[in-house]
Amino acid sequence: MKLLGLDSRSTLQTWKRGAVAAIPKDALERISYVMGIYKGLKMLLPRTADEWVRKPNEAPLFAGRPAIERMASGNVADLYVVRQYIDTQRSGQTRVCG
Repeated sequence: MKLLGLDSRSTLQTWKRGAVAAIPKDALERISYVMGIYKGLKMLLPRTADEWVRKPNEAPLFAGRPAIERMASGNVADLYVVRQYIDTQRSGQTRVCG
């Protein structure tokens, strides 16, 4: 719920059932970042992508904390930064840390 910026569990349940009339622009942006992070990690780390998000990470961006903590801060900007980090890793500019 934090990743999507939702305050109501009922909204999430409604979305899961497919009963979505309109999704707020903020939520669409968040969904886009989360999907991009997921896709990038699956390309970089096909077998350990889910683990990577939850493991402590020594990259300066994460300061020894798991990426999911940064992603779940509630700020869209943190999703953007993690997505940008993953995209940089995919482009081969640096190695995945953690």
